Amino acid sequence: MVSGNFSRAIFGAVILLLQNAIPAVASSAGNVVNTGYARYRGNQSFPNTVAYLGIPYAEPPLGERRFRAPLPLNEKRVAAEAGGKVIDATTYPDFCIQGSTGGGDAGGAGSEDCLKVNIYAPTGAKKGSNLPVLVYIHGGGYFFGNPANWPFDHWIHQSPNVVVVSVYYRLDAFGFLSIPEFSDPANGDHNAGFSDQVMALKWVQENIASFGGNPRAVTINGESAGGASVELHMVANTAQNFRGVIAQSVYRIPLAFPEQRVPQFQLFASRAGCGTESVTTQLACLRSASVSALAQAQDFVTANLKGFRQFQPVVDGKIFTDFPTRQLTQGKFKNVPVIVGATTNETLANGPTIEAGLQNYFPAMSNETAAEFAAQYPISDFASTALQIQVGTGEPSVVCGRHIIASAVAKRNRAWTYRYNQPNPTQGGSGTSHAAENWMMFRGINTGFNGTGVFTPMTPVEASFAEELIAYWLSFVRSGNPNTFKLARSPLWTPYTNGVKSRIVLQEDRQNITTQSGSFLERESANESQRCSFAADHVVSQQN
Repeated sequence: MVSGNFSRAIFGAVILLLQNAIPAVASSAGNVVNTGYARYRGNQSFPNTVAYLGIPYAEPPLGERRFRAPLPLNEKRVAAEAGGKVIDATTYPDFCIQGSTGGGDAGGAGSEDCLKVNIYAPTGAKKGSNLPVLVYIHGGGYFFGNPANWPFDHWIHQSPNVVVVSVYYRLDAFGFLSIPEFSDPANGDHNAGFSDQVMALKWVQENIASFGGNPRAVTINGESAGGASVELHMVANTAQNFRGVIAQSVYRIPLAFPEQRVPQFQLFASRAGCGTESVTTQLACLRSASVSALAQAQDFVTANLKGFRQFQPVVDGKIFTDFPTRQLTQGKFKNVPVIVGATTNETLANGPTIEAGLQNYFPAMSNETAAEFAAQYPISDFASTALQIQVGTGEPSVVCGRHIIASAVAKRNRAWTYRYNQPNPTQGGSGTSHAAENWMMFRGINTGFNGTGVFTPMTPVEASFAEELIAYWLSFVRSGNPNTFKLARSPLWTPYTNGVKSRIVLQEDRQNITTQSGSFLERESANESQRCSFAADHVVSQQN
């Protein structure tokens, strides 16, 4: 019997040979899209797939535009700089400046001139093709992430009847610096990185038809911070046109009020060499400071400050007027169908106890409320203390996004939920941890420091399972239903209702066979429903 590692190596060698053959067709004279203000040449990554990489959607947020909402793309400037020539869009652009992952890296790689999108389209797609569109917002805690690590060429290759747009947006302090003074736009703007996403969606509305996409058939998708972003787009006070949402492992971060971010700003400014003078003077200094100084300062703040230490979205009273959980439970959200799910064993709230993990994750949570949360997870319900802590911290920080979003949407639309149960085969330990599905969906990716990533060859069984996932996702993009264009071997995915809380368990076939599915249906347990309802009822202590 052939071992899994040997099989993966052989299969990977074949894939590498195919990939090495791609540049022979990538330099052809075709694959040019005319947006009306510029012509872009894409890279033919498969015979039926073209990738247009690094297309700008907004003005570069440089100099005085630092810490401000993006400006619309100056199409006349782009046209003038092109000088009538076709613009090369065959290589990935610089990614946005990264923060430290806390794993020993210093962060700081990338560029401020990063407001770009990558567009993946079928060969020959053009205006009038009217293909449904998937807009993908990457994860990374709002402080790291490089879209080149989540490519979609093979998604189009598998299903050449959609267009995919992957968005770069400002991260960490560059995208989410916030103080009360930003309520006056003369000083800056709250949630600049989220406004980047909004601007990208507006650009898609105006331009995706040139790439063969239908602006009236847009689905937004993201994982982790990307999953939180698409949840936020559902409740944001912005006029956006999308018809469906796929939210993977929603990062249920606390949304601070600007007043709660003052200590963060002061430490950041001080560490960047901008003193403790007036805010106006500090901001002027920060806008002239080097990227290196700001990158080191943001990493110092997130590593050393207590409380609200991370640079993430805030309740600004303009884009976000309340916590998303409360808006969802009150029915104040965009009425669209959703797919929402989580992995089996994920948590983002780390600590030796449930109380410690939750209070570290939710700075406004009192000792009393943390104890009330912990009481929802008696040890008698779990096989071990480790599992008790993992579930007790994982549900409030991530997993309950599945129940909260699906329960709200199911009252007036269709919702499908999932439990992803296939571990990343390259990582040790037991269980299926956060972001495990990315390994399958994106060619065996494991992300690293400063925008890097390593792709591991996949076995035929893994590739077969990845095809199942992609088919479900793109079926939803095409029809608003994951079943319409699913693979024949895949089970029918029953919708979630508030009466029958059905979901699918997504996993490989356990018999190591590529021609049948290992996925199956189950129901959300009564215990999970009760615990997540408790979390939704205690939104103020979590601020999410």
